[in-house]
Amino acid sequence: MTTAVDVFTKMAQVLARQGAEANDSGGLIDLCADDVVFEFPFAPPGRPTRVEGKTALGEYLRALSGRMRIEGARSLEIHETVKPDVAIIEMTLTGTVTASGAPYEQSYVVILTVRDGLIAHYRDYWNPLRSAE
Repeated sequence: MTTAVDVFTKMAQVLARQGAEANDSGGLIDLCADDVVFEFPFAPPGRPTRVEGKTALGEYLRALSGRMRIEGARSLEIHETVKPDVAIIEMTLTGTVTASGAPYEQSYVVILTVRDGLIAHYRDYWNPLRSAE
């Protein structure tokens, strides 16, 4: 059985392999179930709080690509749960906002659920006020 920790590890490898400036979401999409759901409970007004399906997720990620260059992750903590298909990930991503050259730093808490070795549900808690800066 492929666990949520296994899938997150693959996801991190895909994103690192794509490179900081590649902005290619295809590798991430390949790790998702057709009916994947990404949720952003703290999304600010005007931004989606829920994206359903691979096609919609690809469109969402393409719209975001190029806005920032992620250069690293720190404070990475991966918590296994009693259900092997669910993991909780804490991380701080660092990088550069491409439009301004300003540094980017945002902490996230993610609840990742997998099904049949693919991402089924990705719930992403982040601070929209920090992103607005």
